[in-house]
Amino acid sequence: MRVIVAKPRGFCAGVDRAIEIVERALEMYGPPIYVRHAIVHNKRVVESLKAKGVVFVEELDEIKEKDSRVIFSAHGVSPAVWHEAKQRSLQSVDAVCPLVTKVHSEVKHYADKGYTILLIGHKNHVEVIGTSGEAPDRVIVVESVIEAENLTIPDPEKVAYTTQTTLSVDDTRDILETLKRRFPKIVAPSKLDICYATQNRQDAVKQLAKHSDLIFIMGSPESSNSNRLVEVAKSCGVQKAYLIEGTENLDKEMFSDDMVVGLSSGASTPETVVQEVIARLIEFGAESVSELDGKEEFTRFPFEESLEFRSSYN
Repeated sequence: MRVIVAKPRGFCAGVDRAIEIVERALEMYGPPIYVRHAIVHNKRVVESLKAKGVVFVEELDEIKEKDSRVIFSAHGVSPAVWHEAKQRSLQSVDAVCPLVTKVHSEVKHYADKGYTILLIGHKNHVEVIGTSGEAPDRVIVVESVIEAENLTIPDPEKVAYTTQTTLSVDDTRDILETLKRRFPKIVAPSKLDICYATQNRQDAVKQLAKHSDLIFIMGSPESSNSNRLVEVAKSCGVQKAYLIEGTENLDKEMFSDDMVVGLSSGASTPETVVQEVIARLIEFGAESVSELDGKEEFTRFPFEESLEFRSSYN
């Protein structure tokens, strides 16, 4: 058995930044630090932060003490959540990925100009919920080509579009072609909304699929980008492609001596999980481990080291 590992894989700059913000808050203020929703969609990360004193909540009404410190997740939240935090006398910090912030800004900009904004994405994804909240009366979420074909727009002359950042160019292509055909004057974002990390990881899995009999993507079931990596592998002909959370999902009977096993991980998965899986495969008889050539990622999103919690939305 041989093991091949995709590159790039794992943490993106937005995830790194969000986790750093939470750990910095713990250093500065001590526990408890509250986080609304999972800071990133990975159980290992969440459990590690819980052990350090982070309390995760889904809704702000779960925080009973006034002046408590709460961090909003990398996926972003709507202005209504900031307003609720202020009403509850909570001190807040936003760990939203800057690429998501860009999309929020686009929605606000075009809503102020009276446009209908078509948001390509998954309606129930936490990022889309937060983005839509910037202008709920102006945003229409589009999940499929069928929905794009059947849209009714108040003024077809004033339409703009944006996308969920964790989709790829491939994911949005057919929907976008339909929208451009139906609304020739539709306004595009000033710069592509697709996250560089999402695209890079999908491209890497496409390369991995050329060499693999079986592919494991490490990530949480809640992770949109991790699930999509599995779909990409299958679309490239590797039908034995699976999402796993770690070594607990592996069994020696899954493998044969002549098999090539490909590995990658979603943008919210720690590299430690990948290394644990590699170690287990070596125990199962893997004779070699190699890494494919791929794009180097140097992007980093800094944050203010002072980490000032505030009571209102800018």
